[in-house]
Amino acid sequence: MTSFTSKASGIEPRVVCDIADMIAHNDNAIVSRTLMNKTSGSVTLFAFDEGQRLSEHTSPFDALVHVLEGTAQVTIGGEAKDVAAGQVVLMPANVPHAVSAPQSFKMLLIMLKGDAE
Repeated sequence: MTSFTSKASGIEPRVVCDIADMIAHNDNAIVSRTLMNKTSGSVTLFAFDEGQRLSEHTSPFDALVHVLEGTAQVTIGGEAKDVAAGQVVLMPANVPHAVSAPQSFKMLLIMLKGDAE
């Protein structure tokens, strides 16, 4: 069974940090940590254990996925993309998308609220 845990702890102003070290994998789980949550959007770290997935869903906001470690499979509008460490992919607002972990990986999710183009 997939479990999902969340740590609500942001980034301190003027503190330099290694973002991938701010979250750790848990066995058979997806871990999240919200770094910023503003009316204009949010920034959340995720650590997926191998085999975990977020099922297909939609969001009213554009979302940028930046893979920090490992490789994620991101499906957008029925098209699967492998996204490796250092790469980004944009999930447009209102388009069905899913995220799965063929291997353990970490990602930064940036949600962009406001007018969708």
